[in-house]
Amino acid sequence: MAKNETSFLRRVGIVAALGLLAAGCTLQDGSNATRSASSSTASSGSSSSAASAESAAQVAAQAAAQDEISRQLIGEGNFVAEDVPTFPSTGTFVGEKVEELRTDLQRLRESINAENAHFQDLRRTTVVSASSYNNNVSEINTRLQVGTTPGNPRLIARWNEAQAQLNTVSDVVSQLNTLSNEVAQTSALSNYLLESVDAAYSLSGAVEEDHQNLAVLEDETSRTVVLIDRLLQELSEDISRQASFVATERRDLTTLSLAIKNGQYFGSGSLANQTAGTPSPAPAREQAASMVGQRQPLVVIRFDDENVEYEQPLYSAISQVLDRRPESAFEIVGVAPSTGNEAQDALDSNRARRKASAVMRSLTGMGLTPDRMSMAATSSPTAEVTQVHVYVR
Repeated sequence: MAKNETSFLRRVGIVAALGLLAAGCTLQDGSNATRSASSSTASSGSSSSAASAESAAQVAAQAAAQDEISRQLIGEGNFVAEDVPTFPSTGTFVGEKVEELRTDLQRLRESINAENAHFQDLRRTTVVSASSYNNNVSEINTRLQVGTTPGNPRLIARWNEAQAQLNTVSDVVSQLNTLSNEVAQTSALSNYLLESVDAAYSLSGAVEEDHQNLAVLEDETSRTVVLIDRLLQELSEDISRQASFVATERRDLTTLSLAIKNGQYFGSGSLANQTAGTPSPAPAREQAASMVGQRQPLVVIRFDDENVEYEQPLYSAISQVLDRRPESAFEIVGVAPSTGNEAQDALDSNRARRKASAVMRSLTGMGLTPDRMSMAATSSPTAEVTQVHVYVR
């Protein structure tokens, strides 16, 4: 086991990112990483029980956090309008107008109650779908953490279920937007009704009871306007939260798909969720290529084998950088050996470009956006095999 780890770490050299933001950068070479990995392997047997307990605690904490996420997706308001009070007939023209306005307000409140009922149904759908989604994602991450096979079909099935549940939440967002438009129309009607009640005061032929009834109707209509405004506000907040949830989790699902494909646990989610700010512009390709030998790379991937498993350590290294400096961007440079044989050098150069493109595609799958990456290729007489260097800019 230690021998395999040593061979693997010789192919993928990770530079420690903890001191990356300092001016000189604190660096760790491949041999130190190998010694650290060997030491960790030697001590892992004696701490297996402690690791199991820690893993169980992490799973419990993760489940609690996911339940909290489900609860935070929706508000708690329930907007039910009561029936409008009835008024005894006064037999006047204004009294008839009061009864018409009362009927309009009652219909308006019935519309509000129907819209609120639809709103609560959509919320229940969101809670069920988000909870099921989080359970599936938690199960996948737990299996990846404890170890699994690449492309495990059970995890793929779980991933497909999670995607379907996330699509349901996305559909709810669309329905909430439609409902919000309907409530906005109801709000316009309520304001028009309030103006009509106010205008009824100026009608002639009223008795004292008519104006008393109009005052009650005005209060009831004003309360209805406030109720609709609160419903609209909570609709807007739910839409915003759920839309943000869907966007974030779609990126995480893409990264999770790559993790399942490799049978490796990458981390907390998409790298896109760790980025912030505007990245610095990419240098010219000649400048990027000149970094080789001039700057210490964050990651060196040595392709001395066709099946180098570099994605998990690459994810970890990039994630550490973004944790410290979310505005970071990265240069991916393919490095080919320079032998002096033109034909061989041409073949090696093409291979280096292909490997750099593959690394860039992997980072895209992990959620790193194209504006935070650029690619170049060069050759080096010190390179014994095809390599890909990743630099922070």
